[in-house]
Amino acid sequence: MITLIFLALNGHLIMIEMLAKSFHNLPVGMLVPSRDGLWQLVNWGSDMFTGGMLIALPAVAALLLVNLAFGVTTRAAPQLNIFAVGFPVMIMVGLSFMILTLPTLTSHFSRLMMESFELIEIFLASAH
Repeated sequence: MITLIFLALNGHLIMIEMLAKSFHNLPVGMLVPSRDGLWQLVNWGSDMFTGGMLIALPAVAALLLVNLAFGVTTRAAPQLNIFAVGFPVMIMVGLSFMILTLPTLTSHFSRLMMESFELIEIFLASAH
């Protein structure tokens, strides 16, 4: 799904453009990043991890609640075969939460993608 969003936001075209600019701005074997550029790269890594958590947290929390509910049901009635019912329910809940969080997912993903492209441009400009 993220790949489709990436393609819909023309991320592949921007990446090809960045790649072409990088060969012009930064010839092969000439990379000497500055200290500030490396710190920006490290800080961006933490921002990317935070963004990934924001994207995944609603679905993970919903699936955790479903697992807890099935755990309580299994303890209450051990003779029921929860595995036969649990996997299809978890798939349905996971897909429904992905559909419900899709509008916020695209905004988070597009923001992270634009920040990453801006960082690449800054990094290439500072190394040039």
